[in-house]
Amino acid sequence: MFGLGMPEILLILAIALIVIGPQKLPELAKTLGRAMGEFKRSAQDLKRSIDMDTTLQDVKSSTTDLKDVIKDSKREKPSRKKPDTTDAAQGTDTDTSEVPDPATDADTSSSSKNTKDDTPADKKNSNG
Repeated sequence: MFGLGMPEILLILAIALIVIGPQKLPELAKTLGRAMGEFKRSAQDLKRSIDMDTTLQDVKSSTTDLKDVIKDSKREKPSRKKPDTTDAAQGTDTDTSEVPDPATDADTSSSSKNTKDDTPADKKNSNG
């Protein structure tokens, strides 16, 4: 407790019994008990309040950091889109591997018809 051992507490109680008297000592003990309980509750409330303030400060700093990240990302998005739209508008797209040539596409489709095995549906259409 306050660095008091059992002998010190007994000495204090004996002095209180002599000074206050046996009739008022129980009332004084109740009052002291209530005061100690209230003191403990106040200490717990103070601790809880400090914890909440600390948590609130952490949340505020996190929110500020997130706002900064969002602002930075909004600034970066237009700069990323500008080169893509500029290349497309200028026609500097050099990747033509996926775009088929229409002349060779017509040749390959007619040759693929000749090499294809006739399915029963094809035979039916060609016969009738």
